[in-house]
This record gives sequence, C-alpha cells and structure tokens, in this order.
Amino acid sequence: MVKIYQAGSLNTTALTVPNLYVQIVPPQTVINGVSSNRLGIVGTASWGAVGKPVIIGGMGDYLAAFGTKQALATNIGVAVNVALLQGASDFRCVRVTDGTDKAATGTLGTVGLTAVCTGVAGNAITATLVAGSGSNYVLTVSHATLGTSSYTGTTWTAIAAALVADASALVVATVPSTVPALTAGTVTFSGGSDGGAPTTTQFLGTDGTANRTGMYALRNTGCAIGLLAGLTDTSSWTTQQQYGLGEGTYMVTSFVSGMSVANALTGLASAGVTGSYSLKVMHGDWLYWNDDTNGIMLVPPSLFSAGKLAALSPEQSSLNKALAGIVGSQKSGLTSVGQALTYSDAELTALFEVGIDVIANPSPGGSYWSCRLGHNTSSSAAVSGDDYTRLTNYIAETLATGMGVYIGEVINDGLFGDVRATLLGFLKTMLDAGLLGLYGGAIPYTVVCDTSNNTQDRTALGYLQADVAVRYQGIVEKFIVNLQGGTTVTVTTSSGS
Repeated sequence: MVKIYQAGSLNTTALTVPNLYVQIVPPQTVINGVSSNRLGIVGTASWGAVGKPVIIGGMGDYLAAFGTKQALATNIGVAVNVALLQGASDFRCVRVTDGTDKAATGTLGTVGLTAVCTGVAGNAITATLVAGSGSNYVLTVSHATLGTSSYTGTTWTAIAAALVADASALVVATVPSTVPALTAGTVTFSGGSDGGAPTTTQFLGTDGTANRTGMYALRNTGCAIGLLAGLTDTSSWTTQQQYGLGEGTYMVTSFVSGMSVANALTGLASAGVTGSYSLKVMHGDWLYWNDDTNGIMLVPPSLFSAGKLAALSPEQSSLNKALAGIVGSQKSGLTSVGQALTYSDAELTALFEVGIDVIANPSPGGSYWSCRLGHNTSSSAAVSGDDYTRLTNYIAETLATGMGVYIGEVINDGLFGDVRATLLGFLKTMLDAGLLGLYGGAIPYTVVCDTSNNTQDRTALGYLQADVAVRYQGIVEKFIVNLQGGTTVTVTTSSGS
C-alpha cells in the first residue's frame, strides 16, 4: 500500500517496512509585493465611525461611509476627491473629531431614536412608522446620501432588536421599560453636530495594541502614503516622521496657508525634521480647487501630492507629473482671471536646498501644474528622492511580510539556496516590471546567503543572514543639452540619419 507524507514529517533513515513512500514537497517559496498605492487619510467628516480605518475605493464609498463633503481643508471627502482625480484608487480613511460632536436624535411617541454616528449628516435622517400587514408595523429610516432601510415587527421591542441586528443601520431605538403601543408617525432628526476643529493631538491620536485613534489607527493597514488632511502644525512633523519610519509610510504634509518662502525656511529648521526620508513637506502656497459640492475651495497642496504619489509606481518621482483639478494658487491667483506671478529660480533654489517641495505652473515639461522638486526632507542626496522613500519602503515591507516563512527551518546549504531563490525571484520580478532597471547591461541587485555571511558560530545560535543590495534607477532632475550651432560647425552624418 502506497503511503503519502508531507515533506519533513517522515524520518527516511528509520524505515523498516518495504513499501512505496511518496513525500509531497512544497514548491519554491515565492513572495508577492505589498500594496504600494494605498493612501491613508485622517480627517474630519459629518458622519461615520470615529478612530476606525474604513476602506474607500471611490466617492460612492465615501458618501455611504462619511456623508456629504464638508467645505473644509480637513475634510476626508475633499482629500479623497482630489486624490481620485490624480489617479489614486485605494484608501483607508480615519475620522477624527474634537469630542464635542453630537449624534442627531428624534422621537416617535415615547421611543427615542438616536443616530449611530455623530455629525450634522444625521439631521437629514427621517424615520417613518406605518402599519404593515396583519399586526406588523414597518419602520423606514431614510437619508438621501446614506441610504434607506426598513424594519418590521409587531412591537417596539422587536423593531429595536431588528435595528441592533443590522450592522448598517443608521439609528438605534431606546424603548421605555413600559413598552408603548406601535402608532404610525414620522420624525426628522435634529441636534446632530460635527463639533469644533480637532486639535493636533487628536489628529495624531493614541497608539497601543487596541483602540488606536487618529494617525495611529492606520497601523497595519498597509498604507504606503499617509496624509493628515489640512493639519499644518509643524510641531506634529517629528511624530509623523517617526510613525512613517516605523510603519513604512511616506507621510505628506504642508505649511499653513499663505506662508512666505522666508518663513517656510525658518519653519522647517525649527520643526527639527531635516534628515528624514519619511516626510514630504509642501510649501504653504495653497491651491484653488473647484469642488463639485462646495465650489471654489482653497486646499493644501499635500492633498494633490499625496494623491499623485499614490497613483505612481514606487520607483517614480512626483517631479514634473501633471496634476489635475487645480484652478489656481495663492502665488499665481485663479487661472480664470490670469496668473500674475510665478516662482523665480532664486525662490525655488531656497526651497529646494532645504527639501521643501512646491506645486507650481509652469512645469519643466510645459504649462501645467506639478510638483517641482519630488523630494522628501532629507538633507542627504542619496535618500532625498520620492523614489528612494517609496521603493525602500516597498521592498522592506514586502520582505517583512514574506520572508518570515523561513523561521523554524533547519540551517544548511539547502536553506541558503531556498532563501536566495526567493529573494532573487522577487527582485527579478521587480526588474521585469520596470521597478528596477539594467544600467550598462548590469543586473541591479545581488543576494548573499551562504557560509560567507553565516559562520558556524552564528548559525549555532540560530542566526540566519541574507545580505541584499539593490541599485535603484536615477531620476532626471537636471537635463543638460549641449547645442553647437553656426556656419562654421562641421556636421558629419551617416547614411540615412
């Protein structure tokens, strides 16, 4: 009788029975890259759970989860809308409030109804109770944006239970101890409020193993880009920087509206973030955006740069990539009335020397809006590009996610070969996809995992080491074309050229 075993479960040196033994050997371990286009947004909304990351794929998802957009630079919906127009499509959104927000309420007879979320969106909820078939009554809860649902029961207790059982219900019912009879009626909710503007502390939130809030609610959601919408407090930047380094997230922020170049230079120096590759700072030249709900709005440039980065492959830079939906800036004015000013080379040099990016028009490629630097705040030329931050985070997060399968394995030449094959396979996939590139025909990566970097005294203690070197592709920032012209120039051409 043939016996089948999984590889590693059969001691082949201790077989005694003559037989056929089949071992199932698993295929070579391969790893797939993590998401590099997910944008995490922390901001305000007029509806929705507070401090919980919500998956959003478009404006329909946003409206259903958070209600109508607010005319605020801190609004999640405005940030999502801007980013969608740049090509982003995968979001994790966290609502923050200042704690004074209130849920809308209404009553039908002596039964109290309360919106499940705080915010002014709840004031548009209507609840209507009508007689149904037999002794049943039907409670219909309706909102123009959030949707409509109906609940049937013969008593208020049954209807209240049906509301609790529906995870997407807009309201909950509080039934008195003396349960009233069902009586037809309708009510429009009121009293819901968004509260005031959240503080910097509330935007950053609290960390821990449970009940994370604010920025920290984005932990373990796989966000490659992070944005605290409308937050311009420079005192938050070191915290954002540290979060980005630890989480593998490229945090994007901006200065306060209308800041001068001189004040931006001073502000960055006092913020204490120079040297970090995990933070991208945009100059305080805010941009005009023609919102389809709120009309012309002045919004921070971080919304556009974060959206564009989330739409690009990680080896790309935001430099000179055309941005959509901008109808003017504080520096240039509205395009509808003609742009008055552009940045001088001296102003751009002052900003770029310290790692502050700016969105401007014209761009090197023509008359369109784009990021003019494509850098993070690091003072090191080796790590200052958008591409360095994003590609390094992408590779590191992928290896952190995929290489743990080797923990617990026996260390020998076979394991060395398996580790090399896994790593080389992933890097070859990156090369084939264009995330890495040949330069002079040379392969842009090496992997060492053998006895040369795993000595016996180390492996005896359970250590395994793989040394991976990857050469990234450069980004064209300064393109020099040498032109020689004149009647005395000698030109030699080959046939057909």
